[in-house]
Amino acid sequence: MLFYELFRNEPSLVELKAGACLFREGEKARQCMYVLIEGEVHILVGNMLVERSRAGAIVGEMALIEHEARSATIVAASDSRLVEIDRERFLALVARAPFFAVEVMRTMAARLRHTNELLREQELATAGCA
Repeated sequence: MLFYELFRNEPSLVELKAGACLFREGEKARQCMYVLIEGEVHILVGNMLVERSRAGAIVGEMALIEHEARSATIVAASDSRLVEIDRERFLALVARAPFFAVEVMRTMAARLRHTNELLREQELATAGCA
């Protein structure tokens, strides 16, 4: 994703050491998302690794759409740097650069497709054991 270049010179970054959690599944979410600038984070649902995210990835985007508990845990796989985007800034970015909203939607759609694929694989594995 090229849009993350918009954030490369951010003065205030969230820095995570390897093994640190950005947030945990079930936690009350603040209305913000994060753009991963450096490093790698893992997205876990329960104990299942559902995605390895690298520079350019967006995480926590669902909190901007609905103010519900976090649906996944984000753990730094390596030392990582992220930019926090709150709702106000998100709306300003969308107004200035509509492609940013398309990238967020693309991320959400890709994660949903990947999750569906994981569920199908799990269902097949379970059916094979029956």
